[in-house]
Amino acid sequence: MFRVSQAILTAMAVLSVAAPLHAAPTQYPLKLMNCGTEITIEKAPQHAVALGQNSAEILLMLGLQDRLAATAFWPTKVLPELEQANAKVEVLTVEQPTLEGILAKEPDFVAAQLPLLLGDDSKVAKRQDFADLGIPSYLSPGVCNTRKDSGDIYGSRAELWNMDLLYQEIDELSRIFDVADRGQALIERFRQREAALRARFQPDPERTFLFWFSSPSTADDAYLGGKNGASGFIANLLGGHNAITTEAEWPTVGWEGIIAADPTYIVAAALDRNRWDLDRAETKIEFLKSDPSVSQMKAVREGHILTMNGAAMNPTIRTIYGAEELADQLDAQRPAQ
Repeated sequence: MFRVSQAILTAMAVLSVAAPLHAAPTQYPLKLMNCGTEITIEKAPQHAVALGQNSAEILLMLGLQDRLAATAFWPTKVLPELEQANAKVEVLTVEQPTLEGILAKEPDFVAAQLPLLLGDDSKVAKRQDFADLGIPSYLSPGVCNTRKDSGDIYGSRAELWNMDLLYQEIDELSRIFDVADRGQALIERFRQREAALRARFQPDPERTFLFWFSSPSTADDAYLGGKNGASGFIANLLGGHNAITTEAEWPTVGWEGIIAADPTYIVAAALDRNRWDLDRAETKIEFLKSDPSVSQMKAVREGHILTMNGAAMNPTIRTIYGAEELADQLDAQRPAQ
C-alpha cells in the first residue's frame, strides 16, 4: 500500500511560497462574485483583517503577514509552520470579535471563514456594514453552498464538500492580493497531499466514521460533523463514509442515536479553546470508555477511537491535515503484512 510519510508531508507544507508556477499579475479593479455578492477590489489590500482561523492561515500561507492588520476567532492553535509569521499579526480575540474592534484596525479588506462571523444573521458583522464604509469583504466559498433549512446559522449541505471550493478560495484570495503565483503553488501542494491520501486507502463500504466535535456536557447532545461537510469528505478520502446521515452541517445527536449509528470508528476532536471540558479529546475518550451504554459500542470495545484536531471538521485548509492525522492512526491499526 502506497504511503507518504508525515515528515515528507510536513516538508511539503513548509516549502517557500515561491515556486516555478506563473500566473498573470492581477489587473485592478478586480471584480469577483462571492457568495452571491459582487465585490470590487480597487487595489491590493495592505491592511486586511481575517475573521476565522482558515482565512488567517490561508493568508499566512500566501506570505501576507505584513499585510494583515489583525485576526480573530481561533478554535485551535496556529499551524506550527506558521507560528513565526503569525506572531507578527495582532489577534483581536480567539472568540468572536466586535464590529467596533474590527473597524478600529481601519481595514481595507475583510476576509471571513464563517457566516457566524460575516453574514445577514451574524452577531459580529454584516457585509453591508463594511460596504457602507467602502471596505470590500470576502466570505469563504465553502460555506456559501449550504441550504438555510436546518434551523441554525450553519445550514445543511445537499452534496459532499470537496477541496475544489478550498482551491477556489486560495485562488481568489491570491488574486485579490496580487500574489497569484503563490496561490497556484499552494493549490498544487494541497492537490498532491489529497492525491497521496486517496492512494493509501481503497474504498470500503463497511468503513464508517463518526466525528464528535464537542458537547457542553455528557448529558447533552453531541455536536457532530454532518454527512456532507468536511467530516464526510475526510471519511470519503479515507475510503469510507460518515455514519451520520443527516445533511445538516453541524447536527446535534443524542447518545441513543449515536449508538444506533454504530460507526466503525469514532473520531474524538481536540480543541485548544477552553469553553467546555469535552473540548478535549482525552475527556471525550474517558467518557466513551466509562459510560455503561456507550462503552459497549463495537468501535469502543475494539479500540477504534481516533483523535483529530477539531479545526479539520470545518471546510478549511485544516481538513487535509486532519485526514492525514487519521490516516496515520488507521495505518497503525492495520494488521502487519
